[in-house]
Amino acid sequence: MLIYLRVLKESFNFAVNALKNNKLRTFLSLVGVTIGIFSIIAVLAAVDSLKKEIESTISGLDNSTIYLGHFSFGPTDVPIWKREQFPTTNWDEYQYLKKNMPNVQAISYTLNVPNEIVKFEDKSVDNVGIGAITEEYYEIENLKLAEGRFFNESESNNGSNVIILGDEIANSLFASSQQAMGKKVRLYGRKFTVIGVLEKEGFAFGDSKDTAVFIPVNIIRRLFGANNKVLFPFIIIKPESNIDDAEFIAMLTQKMRSRRGLKPDEMDNFFVNQLQGFTDAIDNITGTMNMIGWLISGFSLLVGGFGIANIMFVSVKERTNLIGIQKSLGAKNRFIMLQFLFEAVILAIIGGLIGLILVFVVSLVASQFTGDFEFVLSPWNMFIGTAISAAIGLISGILPAISASRLDPVEAIRTGM
Repeated sequence: MLIYLRVLKESFNFAVNALKNNKLRTFLSLVGVTIGIFSIIAVLAAVDSLKKEIESTISGLDNSTIYLGHFSFGPTDVPIWKREQFPTTNWDEYQYLKKNMPNVQAISYTLNVPNEIVKFEDKSVDNVGIGAITEEYYEIENLKLAEGRFFNESESNNGSNVIILGDEIANSLFASSQQAMGKKVRLYGRKFTVIGVLEKEGFAFGDSKDTAVFIPVNIIRRLFGANNKVLFPFIIIKPESNIDDAEFIAMLTQKMRSRRGLKPDEMDNFFVNQLQGFTDAIDNITGTMNMIGWLISGFSLLVGGFGIANIMFVSVKERTNLIGIQKSLGAKNRFIMLQFLFEAVILAIIGGLIGLILVFVVSLVASQFTGDFEFVLSPWNMFIGTAISAAIGLISGILPAISASRLDPVEAIRTGM
């Protein structure tokens, strides 16, 4: 065992000395591997960061949350002309499901309205997202309040002029979120009393509740009409925990078909969209991005691997005389082979580490220019980069190492003279 350890140590030392004595050749060998590892880890880090950002955006919602409406969140076999004929989900259907749908933890009715201007005295904020919802939305999306409270069922049903401000809206109109409480802001030409301010959330892809306000949906129903299809009405349902999703959706579908009087041979004229399908779609997209990244980066690694193999063959040729002398003095084939394998692996690992350092620096710089979006370089990706580097070096160095170990000592000395 000690003999093998000594062989490994001496082989490693020979490899390090060879790299030190040929700095230009070492540098040229590193370039290809560095670019390849940088490409792979940069893609993996970007995809991981993107996925983390998306997941944090929808983290407040349970994957089982259902959006019931007249259009689908994903691909569908229903032709567009047929979808355009679907009736919108309305207030009466929301009330019906609220009373008759079992195993529901919370159910909310919402209308998607255009962005508006919110004013307070001489200050105003443009392009404010308006959340027209019922009171249960607070529980469904697990909203967090920094100040005040959310509107209750009575205020929701009556369409009271109360409003919840996002953090950025509150800070733009008032000196602080505390000072916003009880103040009256103007929206749709009406005065709304501020009863709550949400905690700061941060931005994800330009979207955030920090730049939104929430009001009772019945205010919008009075202003724009109770069944305005342009407002994209939805019924949002959060099932109770530990409920079978398939059974719940089947029950919901049956209730809606019964409510709308659909015959057995008629197709559903509504869509049941579940967030689980959305997260699955995200996984598919990020998986595809990873695959494309690996494919593109693979070409860089291939070039880097061939570069290392080529340099190693040159190294074998230059050191033919030395190999012959080593073998004539009793060096075993495995000692010679390990020298060149170590040299190739060390080259590749150094190139990989440089690539990782470059990714780290780029991620830090990029995070400074993207606000709340944070690039993540995980330990797992760093391990992958190092492992791939070592594998590239091992594969690239095998043939040169074998050819060096098989040289005849007499011919090697004669050739090198």
